[in-house]
Amino acid sequence: MKELFIHSFKTKWGTFRTGSTNKYLLSVEMPGDSIETFDDRIVEKFGDCQIVKGGLINKQAEKEIRAYLGGRLKKFTVKFDIKAAPFQKKVLKEVARIPFGQTKSYGEIAAILGNPRASRAVGTANAKNCLPLIIPCHRVVGCNGIGGYGGGISLKRKLLLHEGIGRY
Repeated sequence: MKELFIHSFKTKWGTFRTGSTNKYLLSVEMPGDSIETFDDRIVEKFGDCQIVKGGLINKQAEKEIRAYLGGRLKKFTVKFDIKAAPFQKKVLKEVARIPFGQTKSYGEIAAILGNPRASRAVGTANAKNCLPLIIPCHRVVGCNGIGGYGGGISLKRKLLLHEGIGRY
């Protein structure tokens, strides 16, 4: 049975939870998600595993998330693994390339991937992103507005403002 490390930490933004192997970050849960069912959601997402508290990768993720929220980090370096279907993986890899302080629309991502009519599929891939902040799906917006966000529109707006993007 494989080990899956979990970690929880409080920030001024709320409580974050992370899940990792001993090599890769697999999951980041944002403030507002239920702490009580985190272990169950991790097992549901990543299969049968032994849950262990801590983990070096989780500690690195915490350090980087704190630095990002504190305005001291613009690009995450923690190693991560994307568990997703092939198209979703392509979308998330492209989203991971969006620099701090910039946005791209769902349609722009779809066009970059060679399928300009797949903007809804891009939205679906973002909705299934297990690594928010690390893969900055909050930087993906609609062509006529802010678009959706799993953590809620107010959190998305707050993250964009944090990065100096105030037009949403």
